[in-house]
Amino acid sequence: LAEVPRAGIVHRLDKDTTGLMMVAKTLPAQTVLVEQLQARTVSRQYDAVVIGKPVAGSTIDAPIGRHPKDRKRQAVTASGKPAVTHFRVVERFRAHTHVRCQLETGRTHQIRVHMAHARYPLIGDPLYSGRAKLPPGAAGPLKEILREFPRQALHARKLSFVHPVSGETLTFQADLPDDLLMLLDYLREDSETMR
Repeated sequence: LAEVPRAGIVHRLDKDTTGLMMVAKTLPAQTVLVEQLQARTVSRQYDAVVIGKPVAGSTIDAPIGRHPKDRKRQAVTASGKPAVTHFRVVERFRAHTHVRCQLETGRTHQIRVHMAHARYPLIGDPLYSGRAKLPPGAAGPLKEILREFPRQALHARKLSFVHPVSGETLTFQADLPDDLLMLLDYLREDSETMR
């Protein structure tokens, strides 16, 4: 990006979240893309692995603001800004679930806060109680990866927006990174073994 004149980040990813992030090459493009985000016309999908077993997908419509006691964290709070996250189940395991989240708004830590609020925190989330639940009888490798997963299990997988110059709708997709693929493989293997 150093060679790109006046490059600008259009939206951010939480620290340790993998995947797609939009960066504009020019200031006018950045302005148009930020306006699209504010108008909620940019589509952003994330994959997450959560602790617990939601019965089905759902919409979490709960305002998010600064946590009253910890300035590093956000929380669902009546005085917060509107925040809406839609999620659906991709795959279920014995004590965990792979979910796909669609953002309507873009608050700081939104998916992490909303899923924790719904009592489905992300595996490995250091801020929102993502201590891994170990399924009874889990094999050694699964126990190890759940105890030591080094980050929140969150990946920005798909991004769609209208190109600021051509007007063409662009869609980009990023495959899951190796650490999440390995986590899902171990969870899948554990579920199949215990049937």
